[in-house]
Amino acid sequence: MKKLLSLMLVLAAIISIASCSKKEAETSAEVSESQELRIAMITDSSDITDQGFNQITYETCKNFAGQYSLGFQYYKPSGDTREARVASINQAIQDGYNVIVVPGYLFAESIFQVAEMNSDVYFVGLDISEGDVLAVAETAGKSNWKLPPNCFCAVYEEHLSGFMAGYAAVKEGYKHLGFLGGIAVPPVTRFGFGFVQGADAAAKEMGIADQVAVEYIYGGQFYGDSIITAAMDSWYQQRGVEAIFACGGGIFTSACEAAAKVGKKVIGVDVDQTVQINKYGEGMHLTSAMKGLAATVTTVLTALYNDQWNRYSGKFESLGLTSPEVDDPNSPNFVQLPTEHWAMTNFTFDDYKALVADLYNGKYVVSNKTDAMPATEITVNQYPNIK
Repeated sequence: MKKLLSLMLVLAAIISIASCSKKEAETSAEVSESQELRIAMITDSSDITDQGFNQITYETCKNFAGQYSLGFQYYKPSGDTREARVASINQAIQDGYNVIVVPGYLFAESIFQVAEMNSDVYFVGLDISEGDVLAVAETAGKSNWKLPPNCFCAVYEEHLSGFMAGYAAVKEGYKHLGFLGGIAVPPVTRFGFGFVQGADAAAKEMGIADQVAVEYIYGGQFYGDSIITAAMDSWYQQRGVEAIFACGGGIFTSACEAAAKVGKKVIGVDVDQTVQINKYGEGMHLTSAMKGLAATVTTVLTALYNDQWNRYSGKFESLGLTSPEVDDPNSPNFVQLPTEHWAMTNFTFDDYKALVADLYNGKYVVSNKTDAMPATEITVNQYPNIK
């Protein structure tokens, strides 16, 4: 009888331990709803004053945290390496931050390495594609790897904001445009091909397709230098280009240096580059083909704060137009032209609102393919890479 009683007590203890372990595992799978969110933003090797991805992400996270009285801090890696980025993420987690926001494809390796081991921390990746992360996983021998449920990564429909910029430039009155891409990776090419399609659509509507041309080239790098500036000099000064869409990190500096010599225009990319471009010449910035980084951060963090993370859990999404309205607070668009610094006069803000509605409602169908230049009625002169 004593042996039977002892056996029953042992079995009860085993069941109790297993039950506790199961509960602990379930709890660690997601941040507790009662746990206060603490947000950390990790920069790339640039600072939060870069007037680009880092600054917008930083300011949006900080403003959101302030609005809801949440903890917030940003971390700058010690260098431009995977190890430095991972170290900053781990430091933020060690400091008690349970929401990590990272901007840019360079963080794909970090998400793969860190997220799965920190299932009680949320990760929000901006401009990080499924291909970026899965390429890292395949290199590590994990071809069947899936994005963990505590992660969300967003990319953008660049072809749409590129279309908006090309359409606006022609409607504004420019007939000779240029596209200077960085490296011909899919996001850059989508911007460029969208730009060409937008210019073509506007020119056809205006009956001037035979008068509009786009010079099209890739620099072969994501920064400007004297060789690329010289190529842009020839476009502005010899070919008569009036405005160049500079698309690819710091390569815009070469377009700006060339434009400053002849008083021409430059179109920015990713964010509102008004301030950056106008440093080279007053009124140089025409518009920018933007990704809605601020809208993304605010929308995802709001869902997380309202216990609606399941909307984003474990997903890669391509974000574009969600509303026919330019300023719809309940359904913000994730591809845009800047409205705070509206620099155009012939193409008005009302025209822009109409364009967004037409794109949303399907009047314009913009291809996102990157394998070949879209067919157009305008002239497109495509050149070999500068480098």
